[in-house]
Amino acid sequence: MNSWLDRIRPGINRIFQKRDTPDNLWVKDPDTGAMLFKADLEAAQWVTPSGKHMRIGASLRLKYLFDGETWEDIPQPQVAQDPLKFKDDKPYIARLKDARHKNGTEDCMSIGAGRILGQKAVVIVQDFAFMGGSLGMAAGEAFVKAAEEAVARGAGLICCTAAGGARMQEGILSLMQMPRTTLAVDALKQAGLPYLVVLTDPTTGGVTASYAMLGDVHIAEPGALIGFAGPRVIEQTIRQTLPEGFQRSEYLREHGMVDTVVDRRQLRETLGRILALLMPQAAAA
Repeated sequence: MNSWLDRIRPGINRIFQKRDTPDNLWVKDPDTGAMLFKADLEAAQWVTPSGKHMRIGASLRLKYLFDGETWEDIPQPQVAQDPLKFKDDKPYIARLKDARHKNGTEDCMSIGAGRILGQKAVVIVQDFAFMGGSLGMAAGEAFVKAAEEAVARGAGLICCTAAGGARMQEGILSLMQMPRTTLAVDALKQAGLPYLVVLTDPTTGGVTASYAMLGDVHIAEPGALIGFAGPRVIEQTIRQTLPEGFQRSEYLREHGMVDTVVDRRQLRETLGRILALLMPQAAAA
């Protein structure tokens, strides 16, 4: 026979049970360690009160750049999967599968077409969350597709870069994307269309050695790491201590490698003004 305590225990448990609360309401500021309310960060386009520009994915970048937060997704060409049958700790094809499941995209590039302050634009965004934004065949093919789409639409091309370098699992096929993307940029210039680059954190390796530094105008987000080799590698090579802020956006602007550093919240307006100046109809007028 159950005691009176057994009969009331379920009710007591409901009263004192742990409330289910979302575990993602707060985000830690990487610079100060302060806990920030996620909704406030989203409203500030993931720029913290300390000025830290946190890394964001492709969908948010496209949303922040296009008028009315609307754009047309451009499908990307298919490429061969794991042509070298590469394997390290795990097969390359397994790494691709994991990255696709985690990010919800086929590879690190996303392409959108729309208008920025009324100007026609094609925007290609490199997502560092997908295997470090590494440049492989899919990324190279996507860049070529974006350039072709811009020429077909008579639109400016904007590339938001974020990469740790070439994708080692594709070997020489990855390095071949550097000249291919360079030719795509040349096709834009022959068509008289502007090519703008937005350098975000981090932009390094073969991406910096190719399409990231071929723009008509180079814009960097504050505090972004931009360079070919990382600062640690350079220090070990030259055996000297690097200057403070070396390879950061502000340092590169002072030394002429970057044209301007723009807060993410003013980026759409800045790009729209530049497009208005550089688009062919503006020159004709």
